[in-house]
Amino acid sequence: MSVFQKLTKVATRSGAALLCAVAVVGCGSSRHTHTTVDEAPPGRMLAEERPARRAARADPGPVPSRPEEKAFGARYATPAQCEVAARRLLATSRDEAWSALKSCVERTHFTLLNALLSDAWAEELRVRPDAAQVIAQVVAWRGGSVEGELQILHARKVPIFGLSAAVAQPEMYKGRYLLLRAQVADVRSEDDKPTVWLVEQGMGSVAREQAVGYATRKDSVKVHSGAVGGNVGILGPSNLGGQIATSEQEVSSSTVQRFDNVTDETGREALGRLQKADPFFAPGQDFVVLARFDGLRVTSGGEGDDEDAPKLPVLTIVGYYAPHPLVVY
Repeated sequence: MSVFQKLTKVATRSGAALLCAVAVVGCGSSRHTHTTVDEAPPGRMLAEERPARRAARADPGPVPSRPEEKAFGARYATPAQCEVAARRLLATSRDEAWSALKSCVERTHFTLLNALLSDAWAEELRVRPDAAQVIAQVVAWRGGSVEGELQILHARKVPIFGLSAAVAQPEMYKGRYLLLRAQVADVRSEDDKPTVWLVEQGMGSVAREQAVGYATRKDSVKVHSGAVGGNVGILGPSNLGGQIATSEQEVSSSTVQRFDNVTDETGREALGRLQKADPFFAPGQDFVVLARFDGLRVTSGGEGDDEDAPKLPVLTIVGYYAPHPLVVY
C-alpha cells in the first residue's frame, strides 16, 4: 500500500478535518522549482552582494508563469511600450514583472539596453540567475557589437567581461561571465559532451555612397562650322572651310552615405563546452556567446610545465544568440 493510500485510509477513519490537514501538508511539501542555469561559485554571479543572494535562496522561488505571461510581449507594438508595461508590474509582483520583461525581449526587437540597465531593473539584474542571459540576448538584438556594449555594461558596473581581459588575467576572471562575438569553427564530441572551437570576431564598418531619389542625365552635341577666304601666296586667292563638333554630358544625382557591417578575426580563439549537441550552433556562423571562464589549457603541442607553451581559454557556454544584421548605436 502506498503512502498516499495509507494517509487516505487514516483520514477516512479520523474524519474530514484530519483529511484537510493532511492535504494541506502534502501540498506544501510538493512545491519544486528548477532553473536551467548552473550557479557560479560564491561571489561570481551577476548578483555580487552575498547577503542579498542568500535571501534570494531562502525564497521558495518565482511563481510559475501564467500562460498569458508567455505572450506578454506580443501585446505591444513597440519594445518601449512593452518595457513600460512590464515596469508597472514591479509595484505588484516582481516575479511577474521579470517574466513580462523577458517576454518583451523574446517577442519584440528589444534594443533598449539603457532601459534594461536603468535603476528600475537594477535589483532584478542583481539577484536574478538568468539576468546575464537576458542582457546577452539584448546585445544580440542590437547587432552584436560586443566591444562597444561591454563599455556600456561596465559603466553600470555589470560584471560581464570580454575574452581579452580573461586571457590577460586568467586567475582574476576565472568563474566569471564572459561575452564575446564568435564564429563556430569546428564541433567535436568527447563522452557525449561537445567541444566547440570558437574564433572571436571583431566588428567594424565600411562606408559607401548610395543613390537616393532620381538621377538626371543630359547629353548635348554642338557643331561649329565656318569658312575662311583670302590670298594664300603663290596659290592666289583661296577659300577654306570646316566644322568643329563638341559634345557635353551632364549627370546629377543625390547620394547618402551608408555603412555596411563587417567582421574580422581578432586573433583570439577559445574552446567552448556544451552540455549536449546542438544542431543550431553550427560552424561558419557568428553568435553572441555568453559563457563562464574556466581558465587556460595548454594546447596539444605544448608541455604542461612550460610557461611559454601556447594556451587556449576554456569556456562553459551558458547561452548563444544570433546577432541581428543591423547595429544599433
